[in-house]
Amino acid sequence: MQKVYTNIESISGNVITVRAEGVRNSDLALVTSAHGESLANVIKLDHDLVTLQVFSGSRGISTGDKVRFLGKPMRVSYSENLLGRIFNGAGKPRDNGPELTENLIEIGGPAVNPAKRIIPRNMIRTGIPMIDVFNTLVESQKLPIFSVSGEPYNEVLARIAMQAEVDLIILGGMGLKYDDYLFFRETLEKSGAMSRTIFFVHTASDPTVECLLVPDISLAVAERFALDGKKVLVLLTDMTNFADAMKEIAITMEQVPSNRGYPGDLYSSLAARYEKAVDFEGAGSVTILAVTTMPGDDVTHPVPDNTGYITEGQYYLKNKRIEPFGSLSRLKQQVNKATRDDHRSLMDGMIKLYASYKESLEKKSMGFQMSEWDEKLLKYGDLFESRLMDLSVNIPLEEALDLGWEILGECFEPNETGMRSDLILAHWPESQR
Repeated sequence: MQKVYTNIESISGNVITVRAEGVRNSDLALVTSAHGESLANVIKLDHDLVTLQVFSGSRGISTGDKVRFLGKPMRVSYSENLLGRIFNGAGKPRDNGPELTENLIEIGGPAVNPAKRIIPRNMIRTGIPMIDVFNTLVESQKLPIFSVSGEPYNEVLARIAMQAEVDLIILGGMGLKYDDYLFFRETLEKSGAMSRTIFFVHTASDPTVECLLVPDISLAVAERFALDGKKVLVLLTDMTNFADAMKEIAITMEQVPSNRGYPGDLYSSLAARYEKAVDFEGAGSVTILAVTTMPGDDVTHPVPDNTGYITEGQYYLKNKRIEPFGSLSRLKQQVNKATRDDHRSLMDGMIKLYASYKESLEKKSMGFQMSEWDEKLLKYGDLFESRLMDLSVNIPLEEALDLGWEILGECFEPNETGMRSDLILAHWPESQR
């Protein structure tokens, strides 16, 4: 029998404290006040002193109100009926559709045993050359998009959601502006991608606790679909908002702060989510691509700094494009050798020439005399940035590789590119021979 407690010890922000027995961490409770009922979940245990985060906020709750523990953690429905639906961070519909209650699964469970995982080996095509050609996204990889505020990271995620060659997209929004939420919804609906998408969204005006639930609820659903054989891509935006929500609750609970006020378990909390990326033998996979905004473009900020130790590289979004320097997919070598014979060599050769272009650009800005080679590099850099780096470019991998050869052919002689003779013979543009 569920016991009802009426001895709320303290109320601080959206956090309440009550003395109770037989309660587990992450269990749900129902708080009944004069304003109605609200769910809360257990976030800290200190002997019989239980701290709960109230989903709808503590406004209207008094110390004499009732708290009833439900004896179970947060759960979410799992079925094909989730497809095309939009939910809040607590798993409740925001699209005026019916509430789903069948096949409930717990959220926030442990990551898959590494011994049960298989080595990533399949490419996920996105139609974005700076990803597909130069820093390939690999199935079951975990990668952040490092970005400053104002960059089009949500537009990039929306494009990937529309174009990625996967079975299912799960989009988790944390602290989204309402305009961004509408942008995602309208973009996915117009493109027809909504039918293979599940959207869990927390807006800036929603309760803080729901922000913390979004990654867990998204990844719990993704894992179950992967076990059913689906190739699932989880897109999360923005993990800095997630960390800030952790920070807010830690301050409310008067925890001793760590670096820049963030809780000491920031690394563990981020890793617990990113480590959900997995490729199951004989089943599907979970791939995670998560935006991490960097306040002041500071990569040493605690959130991107900790993230970099957890993930397998990063995409660095700057000046409205994915920069080749600073971006890295550590698993790209697992798949580049299986795409096309020129992929790895063309990728290396073009980036080497782009680095030389940057040096020539610096020489020009400082007023040095420009050589014929410098002029060739300047032309190459302009073409590379406009035809491949621009985020509006949307072409398959093979077309992007052919375009790379065309750019080289317009700017250089074959022997100036540093490419192998057999690749030049096979792929150099006919018009440039």
